[in-house]
Amino acid sequence: MGLYDRDYGRSHEPGVHLSAPQTMTMKLVIFTGCVYLVQLFFGQAGWFTDVFALDAQWYRQPWKVFQLVTYGFLHSQLAMQHILLNMYGLWLFGREIEQRYGHKEFLAFYLAAIIVAGLVWSISTAASGSGGGLIGASGGVVAVTILFAFHYPHRTILLMFVFPVPMWVLGCLIVVGDAYGAMNYQDVSNVAFMAHLGGAAFAFLYYRFRWKLSDWLPNQISMPKMKRRTKLRIHDPDQRLSSETDQQVDEILKKINEQGQDSLTRRERRILEQASREYQKRR
Repeated sequence: MGLYDRDYGRSHEPGVHLSAPQTMTMKLVIFTGCVYLVQLFFGQAGWFTDVFALDAQWYRQPWKVFQLVTYGFLHSQLAMQHILLNMYGLWLFGREIEQRYGHKEFLAFYLAAIIVAGLVWSISTAASGSGGGLIGASGGVVAVTILFAFHYPHRTILLMFVFPVPMWVLGCLIVVGDAYGAMNYQDVSNVAFMAHLGGAAFAFLYYRFRWKLSDWLPNQISMPKMKRRTKLRIHDPDQRLSSETDQQVDEILKKINEQGQDSLTRRERRILEQASREYQKRR
């Protein structure tokens, strides 16, 4: 079996294929879209949005702590661009961040960013004496965008789909714009600038101190594997060596899929390079 013949190393074939999403980014986008459909079903003033939106005074009712997560999957039903822009940003920047950190760490980062953004918004709302509620994934999406800017500051992005700018410029525009909006905030505004700033600050701290959050998530439960009957084979030292290499490569590629490329040790990178040369000779 070649290095790129495995399921997680195989490129997509052309044509239309119906299959479950493989990346955590797409799973989050699809899940958020499904939640939005439920919101539309119950209506603008439905109980669903009221229960899961973040109440400005949730801390007075501790059993509502779950709202610190659930609000990030709700969006305005009066402005569809709210969910479209958020999910586009998550899809655009989340894929490479997930590839770099692994799907489990990316999920932990995204959920933590939503929680921190909600806490910052709650504190600022309590300090100003205002009320209301908060919905939207903007805090988490801003965190993903800023983290992307830290890793790829010179990557070019089309601002407003027209003007090419490097990512560090986009990151600065987002932070400066939200800071200006927070300082000139009025109750008539529907934008939670402080939640955005909370997400941006969390991304900075995460990048600066190299936190690892996936250890706080439960490990994936795997089904027990049935042992297959061992087949008789003719002894071949070269074949045994290749079999051992295949097994090592399988373990390394699974590690990349779960934890990202940055988790590889120097020895594991060397094994991949040697295996790649060996597979090329086989072909």
